This record gives sequence, structure tokens and C-alpha cells, in this order.
Amino acid sequence: MEFRVRVAAVQFGVGTDLTANAQTCLRMIDQAGKVRPNIMVLPEFINHLAWYESPEHCYAVSVAPNDPFLQAIAAKARLYRCYIKVNVTMRRAYGVVTGTNILFDPSGRICAMNDKQVLMGNENNFLTPATDIAPVIETEYGRLGMYACMDGVIPEVTRSLAIRGSHLLLNSLNSFAFDEASLHIPVRAAENKVFVAAANKVGSLVPEELRETVAARLKIAPEFLEGAGESQIVAPDGKILAKAPRRGEAVVFADIDLREAENKLRPDGTDIFLTRRPELYVTLGEPPQESYPESGASDVLAGVLQVSGRGQKVLAFAVEKVAEAVAAGAKLVVLPELFHITTFDHVEEVSTEMIRVLQVVAGNCYIATSIVEDETHTGILFNQHGVVLKQPQLHPCGRHPWSRLGNALNVFDCEWGRIALIVGNDSIYPETFRLAALQGVEVVAVPTQVLEEWELTLGFRERAAENRMNVLVASSTTSAIYAITKDFTLWTEWSERPFDGNINAPVVTMIRSDGLKLAEIHPAAAANKMISYRTHLLNSRPWRLMQPIIS
Repeated sequence: MEFRVRVAAVQFGVGTDLTANAQTCLRMIDQAGKVRPNIMVLPEFINHLAWYESPEHCYAVSVAPNDPFLQAIAAKARLYRCYIKVNVTMRRAYGVVTGTNILFDPSGRICAMNDKQVLMGNENNFLTPATDIAPVIETEYGRLGMYACMDGVIPEVTRSLAIRGSHLLLNSLNSFAFDEASLHIPVRAAENKVFVAAANKVGSLVPEELRETVAARLKIAPEFLEGAGESQIVAPDGKILAKAPRRGEAVVFADIDLREAENKLRPDGTDIFLTRRPELYVTLGEPPQESYPESGASDVLAGVLQVSGRGQKVLAFAVEKVAEAVAAGAKLVVLPELFHITTFDHVEEVSTEMIRVLQVVAGNCYIATSIVEDETHTGILFNQHGVVLKQPQLHPCGRHPWSRLGNALNVFDCEWGRIALIVGNDSIYPETFRLAALQGVEVVAVPTQVLEEWELTLGFRERAAENRMNVLVASSTTSAIYAITKDFTLWTEWSERPFDGNINAPVVTMIRSDGLKLAEIHPAAAANKMISYRTHLLNSRPWRLMQPIIS
């Protein structure tokens, strides 16, 4: 197997003229062919704008498997002796249309197809989502997986491909959201330790004559209804290897070694896939809930306390800073994992003393950290009245190999919202946060030890975004608060802020030195998970196709 490979992402726009669109596709494939890639990926819906007058119109402008449009692309695959991944609307039986990923091999043969699993907004009126699990495709270069746009805004589709051995994920997009390029694309590489190549559209995403009307309906400015470009190739650590500009046609490429995607180890020796616990994730494969718990308070002041030392001196510092937070009106403060422990001698007595000392200054402010209890690394939440929530570590961890493991994610309803504790390395698993979201959690406290930069720049940001929950992370190196915005969802009013191109990226408050950082979080905002028309961040997950994740 030849693991070294050149991958190209091809960026362009299309309109309503099918012939012109085919010519644009072939012209851009020719441009990409000049850099001699082994694999190239094109944007989503390359045959026609994703805008239709009726279901009949959608069917008419879609392509059939033997369509000349696809035959011409097959000829280009033969010409350049490369794999070409495209996405089109495809005609199926009885008038059904799907958003379909197609992979042509270097002989021009279609070697794999799979349909889009999560439909976005207006697509729900015209397209039918996938009914089959997306395949992992064996090639001479390594294993490939394919997905499209909204499939990458939530974690399940790419997770399913990665845990079955994909080295490289190919993403086709039709998106005007700026947070695709800055967050949703690269995080899927980093959290799964795989390569991602993503190709987005540029130019108008609706017919020009309708742009102002559609923008008014979406409550955004007309200039945002353009493909956001920034097609890119991402390494398994989340590093961007090549990126196109936000506007204009482009071809970007990178030479990569797919063997890098075989390494799933974290710095502490934890294998991110071997330590998964599918038996805990069963609810991800259950039908959507009709409703979620009542929302919490609109605004809550909360904080993270970063401390890099250990022992009595650090505990005294924590007491001082917690008292400062309480005086400022904070309702929650998160401290790093096991911050009070210097040795494992008498750890339960040391933990009991830590809780007692902090309770003196806590008042009605909740404090989250972790302790060792009954040979288990355990997250705790307490205030002046006592401990209200305990959360055992759920996944094996290289830092805490001695810990027994819990078998459920617990939650607590306080007076201003529903809280979960995600402890230590449990925070690197997207599934853990999904379990919290499915229980209606609005605020997640994460006492941990951050080991990789992507956790802060991509991982926790995405956990807040894809679940619509506030996330507070305390570590001894860098800590942060990820507060979801009150305004969210296309087709609704943007009352708190003007739409800036980012749909669901949280507001990040970061601290990189010892001390206390406070920020407002918004528990009530977690109730709104409708990212667009008929697209719900939880209920639109492809729950019927979760077998690779939960088995």
C-alpha cells in the first residue's frame, strides 16, 4: 500500500444552467489535474444550485447514475489517473432525490457511493436522507470515507467513518457559514486523528434574482448568501496544511502520509479509539425525544480557576479566588482535576479537607473539581450545603490507569440550570457530551488536564457548538469558558447580535496563566437546538445509522 499521497481540494461555484455547471466542473478538474493529485474532492451539489421551485424541478435538474454529467467526470478520472470525489443530487426510483457522494477511481469506475445523512434547512423539502451506513473505501493509498456539509456539523457521521479505520475523510460543502472552515472542518480531523480534505462552494448559493428575498426570509444580509470558500486540507492534529481563500475559484493541495492517521495515542498514552466504551453510548442510537427539560436562567456568571501547582499553598490560593468569585456574584467555579493532591497517601482525607475548606467561602456558588474516592477518579460538585453531584471517570485514561470506571453520566438540576461533570480524559470523546445533551444538560463543568492544543482551539468549542451547551474547562495549563450565544438558528430574529457569518460558534474566554476568569454563560439558550428549518442538532442526528458507534 502506498501511503504517501497528494490530495487536492477544488473550490468553485455553480448556477442554474446544467451545461454551464458541467463545463465549470470539468474546467476546474483540469486545473486541479495540473498539480497531479492522487485524490481530489469537489464541492457539494455541483450539478445545480441547491434551490428548487418544486420537487419536480429538483428531480429534473438532478443526475442519474449513468448521466453524461457523471460520465464526463469519469473520463477526467481516467485522464488524470486519480480518485475524484463529487457530490450531486441524484435521481432515485419513484421521484426520490438524494444528496449523493460519488467516488470515481483512476480507471473512471464509480467505486463507492453514499448519501448525505443529515439534511440542512430547505434540503429537507426536496431530498431524502441516507438509509445505509456510509462505507469505508479501501484504496491503494489507504482507507477513505465520504460525507457532505451538515454531516460534519455534528460528530456522528465522521466518527462512524473514523472508528472503522478511515485514514482520510473527504467532505463536500455548499455552505455560507464562516465557522465551517474555522471549526467544523478541522475539528473532525483532530478529534479522530485522521486527515480531512474539504471543498466548499464560492459565489451565490441561490439564484441571483432571489438573493434579497431569501436573505430577508433568513434574517441575514444578502452578501452572506455566498459560498464561504476556504476549502482546506487538515492533518490529524488539526493543523491546516493548505487553505483556499474565502472568495474565488481555487485549487489547494498537500502531500500527506496517511500512516500518520494510524496513530491514535495521546501524550499520556491513551488510545482514543481503544478506550471508547460503546456500551455507554446506546442512547445515541435511540429515536429522538419529543421534548427536553425546561431551560434554566438566561444569564449566569461563572468562572474557571487555573492553578498549576498542588498542595496546601495552591489550596489557599483557590480559597482566595473562590471567595473573589463569590463576591462578584459567580454561581459556578470550575477547578482543575485533582488540584489539591500532592501524593496518593491519605487521598480521601485530603479530599475531605479540601471540600470543607472551600465550603467555608462557597456560599451558594457551586464548585466543581475532582477527587479520588474508593479508588476512582471522581468529579464532584458542591456548595456550602455539601456535595450535590458525583461523577466517576467513564473511560480508561493513561494519566489515571488506577481508576475504576463509572457506567453512566450523571446530571444535577440546580436553581439556574442542569449541570453535568465530564472528568479528565472523558472530555476528548464527543460521545460523552452527546450523552449530556440528550439528558438536557445546559452547562458542563470539565475538571481536566489539557494535553493537546486542539482540545482548546477546536475540541471544546465544537462540543459547545454541536450540542448547544455552555462548557467550562479548568486545567493547570490553559483553561477556558465556552458560552453559547443567545441568538441562534436561521429563519429567526437575530436580536442580540447581527449575523456575522458564524452560525453556532460559541464565545470563548481563555486564560493561560494561574488565576480566575469570569464570564457570563447562558443556560436558557441551550433550549434552542434548531440550527435551521427542520434541522435539529440532536434530533436530526442519523440515529438509525449509529451501529458502528454503539456496537
